Amino acid sequence: MVQVIVRDNNVEQAMKALKKKMQREGIFREMKLRKSYEKPSERKAREKAEAVRRARKMERKRVEREGF
Repeated sequence: MVQVIVRDNNVEQAMKALKKKMQREGIFREMKLRKSYEKPSERKAREKAEAVRRARKMERKRVEREGF
């Protein structure tokens, strides 16, 4: 559960913090995915592409860390 404290009646700042937390949690992305039906074949393809993207990102970070 995402919780934000409003200080000094500063709702704008609280909304900004809430949006940032929701972005980090992936709530906006999940809402977008659930907006319409996704065929199982499309879901598999999307998940596979995401896994490839994550693996490439991890590999880039590893190479950067090790200095190759």
